Order: sequence, then structure tokens, then C-alpha cells
Amino acid sequence: MSTEVLDVLIVGAGLSGIGAAAESSDSDMYTLGFKAKPWRKARSIVDGPSILNYLREMATESGVASLIRYGQRVESADWSNTRCEWTVTVRDRDGHAHSIRTRFIHLCTGYYSYNEAYRPHFEGEADFRGQIVHPQFWPENFDYTGRRIVVIGSGATAITLVPALAEKAAHVTQLQRTPSYVVNQPGEDPWARVLSKVLPAALVYPIVRWKHILLTSFFYRLARKYPRWFGQRLVELAAADLPKGFDVARHFKPDYNPWDQRVCAAPDGDLFQAIAKGRVSVVTDTIERFVPEGIRLGSGDTLPADIIVTATGLKVLPLGAIRLSLDGKPVNLADSMVYRGAMLSGIPNLVLTFGYTNASWTLRADLIAAYVCRLLGHLDRHGYQYAVPVRDSSVGEMPFIDFNSGYVLRALEGLPKQGDRFPWRVHQTYLRDLGVTRYSRLTDPALKFGRAPG
Repeated sequence: MSTEVLDVLIVGAGLSGIGAAAESSDSDMYTLGFKAKPWRKARSIVDGPSILNYLREMATESGVASLIRYGQRVESADWSNTRCEWTVTVRDRDGHAHSIRTRFIHLCTGYYSYNEAYRPHFEGEADFRGQIVHPQFWPENFDYTGRRIVVIGSGATAITLVPALAEKAAHVTQLQRTPSYVVNQPGEDPWARVLSKVLPAALVYPIVRWKHILLTSFFYRLARKYPRWFGQRLVELAAADLPKGFDVARHFKPDYNPWDQRVCAAPDGDLFQAIAKGRVSVVTDTIERFVPEGIRLGSGDTLPADIIVTATGLKVLPLGAIRLSLDGKPVNLADSMVYRGAMLSGIPNLVLTFGYTNASWTLRADLIAAYVCRLLGHLDRHGYQYAVPVRDSSVGEMPFIDFNSGYVLRALEGLPKQGDRFPWRVHQTYLRDLGVTRYSRLTDPALKFGRAPG
């Protein structure tokens, strides 16, 4: 098996990976976009192809594109305390394995499995005469024109899919066991449209970006401080966009507080518009079983369907399922604690990127990429070969993510912990993280630096 040697290995070539590589070489697009590449369009909520095109441009313009190796899967990484380096086992799409020796790993692998989704079994699935589809494995060129579709779910995937499917389907029914908060979010930013007429693009982007960051932070803090009032306000805003007589309390008023689970956005109120036009119905009920003609509900009613879409959630996959070990001893991720939202206790020279639950993923990804650059610079300047967070036994444990969405709760047992105080606490506040990550002292008693023995 061949071996190559690198200084830094970035695993992943999505938003986080490309951003990290660009930083080291030098859910609106104003905050989802990279600091190094301004989003210059007035429309802030865009479709998948637009985001993919933006990523490709970013990778090409920054020179990162030539460094990406596609079709590679990292299987394991073993740290040697003697050599102060990682040995990483990689397998390509043809099944051939090779190893990479690197002194530092930055994991930008995302947080869910691409190969496996959360897919509960429903009684009577084999009896259903139509087609059952999961959004994560959408059939290519799938034609649903004129079909009756039932989408099971109430999360971001369902809220996005339902109005899009309604454009061609005969009718779409969103079937949910419990509702979510949904807000009408303008797809085009009025500030960007106005400012772009009087200011150069180099000024428009940071102004609009900071407007989005500050507003998002303000509303999040408001929601957490006054949850009942804020939740009721979200319901009232939804009611204003829905037809008179629509049962808003039943279908859009959850029994949890805003941001205990994600608040979903409907770009330009597309979901509400589709409901108002009669192209979409919302049903809040339980599923008794699938039947040949559709779904029988707990209430005894039957929803007719030609196609059932199971938008039932994703499966969290920590570290991209990479097996970590230290001198050959396997690492149990659940035994570690997150340091500054970026490193793991007891694991040297490894950083992972995990974005915000209440804001654009890339905001924290940018901060962590900058932190990696600062950390590598400190190691080089002082001749250190490794940095490792050392856990303080007096620090209390808390769940890694303070979020009660189903996909998070199902995964918590296998995730690292966070602590009850700095630097072990994971905050969901960009402004706080900005100060800590970019401008505070890099060193503290919890982070140990050193060199190989001898």
C-alpha cells in the first residue's frame, strides 16, 4: 500500500472543506456564503444548482479545485505519539487503498450519512399500490406530474419539498404527527437590492451579511428569552398568510418552544401560497398503516396517494464514520469532550467542523477554519509538534447539541459531550464565537502543546 506525506489533510469538499482550504491558502447566501467570496445577488434564498455553482466558482477562484481528490473515502486515522503524526487509510471508488501520513487533520465531513437515512418501517408498506420514495434517494428523472402525493414529515425537507412538488402534482398532502414552526422568509433581500444601486459590491456584501447575522442573533435571543410570546407571534404570522378558517393552531403550532427544534423557512411563503391555492393540504395525525390506496390514519380516515414521500429524517454520522485510534487503541467518541467547539479532548492535532443549529452552517465553519490557521501558526512559530485539549474532571457534562429534534436525539449517545463552562461549552452564538475564535488568546490551561519524545 503506497504512502504519501502531507502537512495538513482536509477531509471533505463541501461548504466546510472548500472554505477551510480557501482560508488556509489566503442558510441565506449572505451567511451561507464564504467571507472570501461575496454573494453578489439580491436573492438570498436560492436553489441547489445555484449553491453548487457558487461552490464551484469558489473552489476554482481560490485555487482549491486543483487540490481536491474526488472518489476518496477515509476509513481510519491512527495517531502515533512517537512520530506525532496521523496515518490515514484511504480507499478509492475502485476499492484500492493507500495511506497518508499527516501532522494535522481537519474534518469537514458534514453531519449525516449519505448512504443511509432514517427510515422507520410502516405497517402495510407492501400493500401500497403506488411508489414509496425517500428524498435522500430521489429517483433520477422522476415524473410525478398529475399524481397525488403524500409527504410524511414536518421538518425542513418536507417544508421545502411540498410546495415544489405541488407545481406539477395533482395534489400534495403534508402528513405530520406534530407540527413545526414555519416562517415566511423573503427570497430576495431588499437591502441588497437597494444598496447595490448606490454602493459598490465590495461594500454591499459585508453590510447585508452583518445585517443577516445581527438580525438572526437578535431573533434567536428573543425567542429563547420570551419563548411563549415568540412562539405565538410565529403562529400569528403564519395565520396571516393562510386562508381564513384554516386551523393554524393544529397544523402550525408545536408543543415545544421556538428553537428547541429548528424553525423552518418557507421562501417567499411558498408553502402558504400553495395551501391558499388549494394545491396543498396539511393533515396532522398518526399513521395506522399503509393500505393499497394510500395511508390509513389513526383517526380512521384514509389519505389517497399515488406516491408516498417519506421525509422522515436523516441519520447523523459523526466524523464521517472515520475510525479514530491513538497508538492503535480505538477512540470512543462519546468519551471525549468538545474544546472550543472545534477540537476533542485527548485527541491531538484534529479539528472537526460542526455548524450552528440556529444559523447558517458556514458561519461557524469560517470561524473554525480561521482557528485552524491560528493554531497551525502557533505550532510552527514555537516549534511544537502537537496540540491536545486535556479534559478537566471538574467540568460538568452536557449533551453536545442542545436540540430535541428527532435526528439529534437518536444520535446523542454516540456523540462527544460539551462542558458546562468555557472552553468546553459549545455556544450557538456567532458574535460570542467570533471573539473567542478569532481574537481571544489562543492558549489556555486546557490546551497542551508538545513535541515528540526524545
